[in-house]
Amino acid sequence: MKKLYCFDFDGTLTYRDTMFMFLRHYNPVRFYLQFVLHTPLFILLKLNLMDAERVKKSYIASMLKGESRTRIEEEAEKFFTQNYPEIIRRNALDFLNNRDADHTESWMITASLDIWVRPFAQKFNMKLLATEAEYVDGIFTGKFITPNCNGNEKLNRIKSEMKGRKYDKIIAFGDTAGDKPMLNWADESYFRFFH
Repeated sequence: MKKLYCFDFDGTLTYRDTMFMFLRHYNPVRFYLQFVLHTPLFILLKLNLMDAERVKKSYIASMLKGESRTRIEEEAEKFFTQNYPEIIRRNALDFLNNRDADHTESWMITASLDIWVRPFAQKFNMKLLATEAEYVDGIFTGKFITPNCNGNEKLNRIKSEMKGRKYDKIIAFGDTAGDKPMLNWADESYFRFFH
């Protein structure tokens, strides 16, 4: 029986959201400066007066735009090394370490940027479907080449990746409203299963 596991990352497999963690790791001084400058946008976001994707793009661009892909990937590896396995929920780690590798495929579907999530996906031997960073001549432009991989976009990305593949059962794990389309679509779904 061939199973496909679809895992959200932040909050589902991890104890904390990784975006702020990675950006603070990357440049602590700039992180706090940009956090203060973005506070009005965060307030508007909390009041549902601003789109989450716009705020996310603005904050990430303020931190990483103009940085080389080489440096970003080096820092992503350091971030992984410093935070694995402590950041991963103990129950999730046990589950992932005991998957039947011969009869399952596992995908990580996350709104986080591929930049800092890729080392975690590689560690868990998962295909990564994430919001993807745009590089031109090896430099991060501050833009994304895919829509924010959240809500309905998560499901769109899964269906697009599945073309031509067949699974006997699809099992999804999530922890927020942004995971609901994926959870509702899967044959079996678990909300905050590892909490």
